[in-house]
Amino acid sequence: MPNARNGQGDTMSTKMAAIGCGYWGPNLIRNFNSLPDVELATICDLDEDRRNHMSALYSDITVTDDYMTIINDASIEAVSVATPVTTHFPIGKAVLEAGKHLFIEKPMCANAEESRELVRIAEEKNLQIMVGHIFLFVPAVRKVKSLIESGDLGDIHYVNIRRLNLGIFQKDANVVWDLAPHDIAMLNYLFDEAPLTVSATGKCYVQKNKDIEDVAFLTLEYPNNKLVSIHVSWLDPDKIRECTFVGSKQMLVYDDVSMTEKIKIFDKGVDIMPHYDDYSGFHLAYRHGDIVIPKIDQAEPLKIECAHFIDCINGKATPLSDGTMGLQVVGGLEKACISIKEGGKPQQLGS
Repeated sequence: MPNARNGQGDTMSTKMAAIGCGYWGPNLIRNFNSLPDVELATICDLDEDRRNHMSALYSDITVTDDYMTIINDASIEAVSVATPVTTHFPIGKAVLEAGKHLFIEKPMCANAEESRELVRIAEEKNLQIMVGHIFLFVPAVRKVKSLIESGDLGDIHYVNIRRLNLGIFQKDANVVWDLAPHDIAMLNYLFDEAPLTVSATGKCYVQKNKDIEDVAFLTLEYPNNKLVSIHVSWLDPDKIRECTFVGSKQMLVYDDVSMTEKIKIFDKGVDIMPHYDDYSGFHLAYRHGDIVIPKIDQAEPLKIECAHFIDCINGKATPLSDGTMGLQVVGGLEKACISIKEGGKPQQLGS
């Protein structure tokens, strides 16, 4: 069958491999394996129990403990990587240098320097990098983007985000690296631009011997005077995933935990009344209008994300979360942690 990637007809199946079968890897494997235009050929993990579990689920797929068998297999065109973040760079680099497209879980790498190098290699070899920022594929987030772009909310003044829960505590990364990638990537997607500065404060209350912050507060400044506050925590009694967008026309609350009311649009605001001759005549008009709850399509974001990656390989789309976005997010996380160590000192981004 002719290969559509070469512009010669119908699309052939993309032969893929998956590295990592821990917390998130099995979800990627399930979704890539379900796509009609993907042949998932090999699965890799170091843990024997995980490998045995994968072999039981997918008896027709090769399972190995050596990712170099994937790297050295010239027939494999693309690889998904869902391993500890400290391994993202060496594995991702090997994948790209072998001429294979790369889907890599968030955060892209452990620092901006490593992320920048993966972007360079991909550009040099004309390969796709896509970072697993899944919230870009959540239908409710896409609805928020459409409302921002339509102007229904007006100019965005500020955004307040809370991503809180009791756990899950990580042993090799603080709460900023664990939770904030979701929000920074989502904001960059919604605004079509990256933040200019970040400042942060955080504390370690549980894993004090490891100095791993379990609660943090980030402030980001975006172009056009947009201010963002992000509160992330592993030490909270409630599971909260809530974003409030305050615009010049309307306000919006996106509640990712809600099953039936993901988005609420509030016709609320403050209007400055026309000029008066003296101060006593000055007053503000507070607007309290309707609350609208739009219908949100139900779809599995991860399946949309995986299908999008295959479309990008086939030249049908450009990655929403490409290597450049991955680098921007990692740069923001890195500078936020520097700010924490420096007592909340603002850090310039983009350099």
